[in-house]
Amino acid sequence: MKSLAGKQIVVIGGTTGLGLSAANAFIASGAQVVVVGRNPESVAEALAQLGGDARGLAADATEVETAPAAIALCREAFGDFHGLYHVAGGSGRRFGDGPLHEVTEEGIDYTLNLNLKSLILSNRAAVRTFLEQGRGGSVLNMASVLGYSPSPRFFATHVYAAAKAAIIGFTKSAASSYAAQDIRFNVIAPALVETPMAQRAAGDEVIQAFIKTKQPLDQGRIGRPADLDAAAAYFLSDGSRFCTGQVLAVDGGWGVSEGQIP
Repeated sequence: MKSLAGKQIVVIGGTTGLGLSAANAFIASGAQVVVVGRNPESVAEALAQLGGDARGLAADATEVETAPAAIALCREAFGDFHGLYHVAGGSGRRFGDGPLHEVTEEGIDYTLNLNLKSLILSNRAAVRTFLEQGRGGSVLNMASVLGYSPSPRFFATHVYAAAKAAIIGFTKSAASSYAAQDIRFNVIAPALVETPMAQRAAGDEVIQAFIKTKQPLDQGRIGRPADLDAAAAYFLSDGSRFCTGQVLAVDGGWGVSEGQIP
């Protein structure tokens, strides 16, 4: 039996990169999904790839109405809602995130809204729906190794790191509060993965040399979106029904490796 058979899942940030890869994996595991992305063109392209077991919503994850609308679409289209995977987020570097002494007010607001506020809004919508349905469900959030394992030479975006650390604390707190209702909250924390957000690092030979020693698994490489898919499917399946408040690093060895700076 497929691990997600009979599950209806919403993926916030599910039209590109990590989210789209996960949506494909969820469908292959038997789920039906609703993917949310800001760009209508990317939503259309994702749906063309995902097929008939997917629906899409073009909306901004930082808007209050987005997650409730996505969950309502899931229930309307597929008859139920079992899980939320919040992937949406990204760098605020071009808006003024960076080393603390260079951080701008715009960088603070943009980065926290994109990475933390959007996630709190989606998690709130999910838990309200689970409580209304009168049964449990699963919420999976996306953090980063930078939330607890900094890299000052190449990845000094301090507001982003603060947001990702806050996601871990927020998720654990919510997990504690709703465990008695069988509503589970968990976190995946990747290291550097090849996504649109990672283009700066992926195109820098010096950073790539560093990553080869900082993420030494599989001959030392940048991560691929598919590297996270099995973990995401696990947390949204009944196989993880006795698991809440956990942080799983899918990091190629980042957290246990020194990393050599050329």
